[in-house]
Amino acid sequence: MDLAGWEQRYREQEETREPVPHPLLVEAASNCFPGRALDLACGSGRNALWLAQQGWSVTAVDGSATAIQILRDRATYLEVEVDTQIADLEKAGFVIEPARWDLIAICYYLQRELFEPSKCGLVPGGILVAIALLSEPGKDNSFRLEPGELRGYFDGWEILHDREGRDQWEHKVAEIVARKPI
Repeated sequence: MDLAGWEQRYREQEETREPVPHPLLVEAASNCFPGRALDLACGSGRNALWLAQQGWSVTAVDGSATAIQILRDRATYLEVEVDTQIADLEKAGFVIEPARWDLIAICYYLQRELFEPSKCGLVPGGILVAIALLSEPGKDNSFRLEPGELRGYFDGWEILHDREGRDQWEHKVAEIVARKPI
């Protein structure tokens, strides 16, 4: 889906729907002391908001101005701070600073070129949570991983979670939680 499609989707989203963080992110972050977190392709901020509520200092980045406005409104309502940034990740609109983040989340977004800067952006011992759709017959597989591909990006890292299968919405996904070597 292109950016205009995402803008339309967020405009039609129910404002009253309670944002629920992804269970994998909750599990991974719950085992860490709150620090600095980066949520890439954050959408309307379900993960960023939860992290902020848990005491994390969160930066949330998305290309959709509508999604970021929803996130800002929800953060105000919840009385939490989230540094929000509108940036097209495919056009290098946001630079991931090296060794800055304790946790980086990339959930349901695939841009293979983001893995290396994200890995460099973590402090030693930091964790990366990634969830992406897997290729399936009859689907547009342009933005989907091949089976086994995600774990290949994390050779030499401590793998805390690695799974391929169906998620709660019955999408075929690859999930990983990996800790950067110290």
